[in-house]
Amino acid sequence: MQLKEMHPLCCISLETPSTGDQSPELSLSTPSCSGNRTFAGVLYKWTNYGKGWRPRWFLLRNGVISYSKIVQPAGDGVKFIGDVSSGRRYKQQKAVGIGSVYLKAANTEVEASGVTEGEYQLTREDLSDLQRGKYSDWSTTESSDDVEKQEFDDASEDEETYFYDTQDCFPELKTQPDKMAECGIERRKKLPDPAEKEKGVSLWSLIKDNVGKDLTRVCLPVYFNEPISSLQKCFEDLEYSYLLDRAYHHGKQGDSLQRILNVAAFAVSGYASSEGRHCKPFNPLLGETYEADYPERGVRFFSEKVSHHPTLIACHSEGKGWKFWGDSNIRTKFWGRSIQLDPVGVLTLEFDDGEVFQWNKVTTSIYNLILGKVYCDHHGMMHIRGNREYSCKLKFKEQSILERNPRQVHGFVEDASGKKHATLFGKWDDSMYYINGVKPKDAGDANLLWQRTMPPANLTRYNLTSFAITLNELTPGLKEKLPPTDSRLRPDQRHLENGEYDMANAEKLRLETRQRMSRKLQENGWKPRWFEKDGENGTYRYVGGYWETREDGCWDDCPNIFGECSQEINNSSSR
Repeated sequence: MQLKEMHPLCCISLETPSTGDQSPELSLSTPSCSGNRTFAGVLYKWTNYGKGWRPRWFLLRNGVISYSKIVQPAGDGVKFIGDVSSGRRYKQQKAVGIGSVYLKAANTEVEASGVTEGEYQLTREDLSDLQRGKYSDWSTTESSDDVEKQEFDDASEDEETYFYDTQDCFPELKTQPDKMAECGIERRKKLPDPAEKEKGVSLWSLIKDNVGKDLTRVCLPVYFNEPISSLQKCFEDLEYSYLLDRAYHHGKQGDSLQRILNVAAFAVSGYASSEGRHCKPFNPLLGETYEADYPERGVRFFSEKVSHHPTLIACHSEGKGWKFWGDSNIRTKFWGRSIQLDPVGVLTLEFDDGEVFQWNKVTTSIYNLILGKVYCDHHGMMHIRGNREYSCKLKFKEQSILERNPRQVHGFVEDASGKKHATLFGKWDDSMYYINGVKPKDAGDANLLWQRTMPPANLTRYNLTSFAITLNELTPGLKEKLPPTDSRLRPDQRHLENGEYDMANAEKLRLETRQRMSRKLQENGWKPRWFEKDGENGTYRYVGGYWETREDGCWDDCPNIFGECSQEINNSSSR
């Protein structure tokens, strides 16, 4: 059988191949798959072009396959496939052009039908057709190289790597119920239809002279922006804030391990919205703010641009039993075909019972800017440090050219002594799972922590999530309550959202001229209105008062930063 005809679910038992470029021959063993029986044996798995097919001991239980490099104790009531009496050497049988695939019945009706207890015989052509279908329903959650090479920086080399197949078999995550109807809030489901036809612009013609420079200081046309600001994009990290609500309740019940597991899932979930997002958010003006009040989620959020050189954005959010704050600066490097974004800043999460977690974001890279399909990747180590019992280390694996299963995240929870109590794995654009301990007893032990919300049906070129679509919305009665510094009132951003590209470009040029005056404001002693620095090298902290001022509707001391330059600059400089 040729390599491309090998089906990943074929249960086989034979000797280790002498060469790495030949696919293993199929066994004709045909055990029954009815009932809840457990099967064990050897599955030859393609690893890479250097090592070819390699045997893996597998255990099939309740429709889920677990793999390991060495034979594991299978327990009682296990049906062995093939000759497993001689360790890792197995009896080879004569090969024929038919393979056996054992599938778990979806329900009792199917199992009771005349389909020979779930056993299906596939010809070579059938297997080839399945290969061309890319096995979409049975994809592995680890890349082949990870079975051989997956290690963490502080993990010992002799630790075994476990991974899981058929993630459809994992239990569904029951997320927070929709409370929008209870709050009487109806948020929009899509952006306004564009008023003008878009104009194509060559990115390379604009940035070819800026290789190696900080692209945050490069002026680009509005066509390369998405209709939200960096202040609003900070709030996107809280799309799955229910994970923090859940973490708070677990901690109240004394389950500190579940608390940090949900915190870790929250730290990963903020990257899911970046999938397919290739446009740049608007760079806020100095003193620009953004508020978000989502009572249906139990979250209030506020952010402000507190410095222009260097560019710093500070944010503060409050939820059900927790507070979340931080400031962020992004160092940008352009390398010709890619852009590297290195976040600088610490994010802090504090629960009402005094437990605190802090972490830094990982590096983001955007590839194929000139040729090929543009995509982004997040990579690096994230260390979530707790002030009590547990901490967590997560590794965002960098995507390689030959990577068949990208965007993977792996990590573990450890106590102060370094003992590992739980293992996490998943993908930053899809879901996160965990198992207790380091070595699972059963693949069914994996538990779903978080799953990404499905994208909206009618995607635009911005590929905004359903949550992001609501961020720049002016709901009824909101405009009258906002300060003149809020991002929703920024004219170039509003024109872009409405598809008025010529007006958006004109306003963007006007506001960038104003933005260049911001350095003069800082030199004259300008200070942010709602945040102050915690010490000389500390994080910007929210000083309070915004929501109270909003309630009073008194914004007299807030400048009209989106107005004309001269008057506001002079007024701000004299403060």
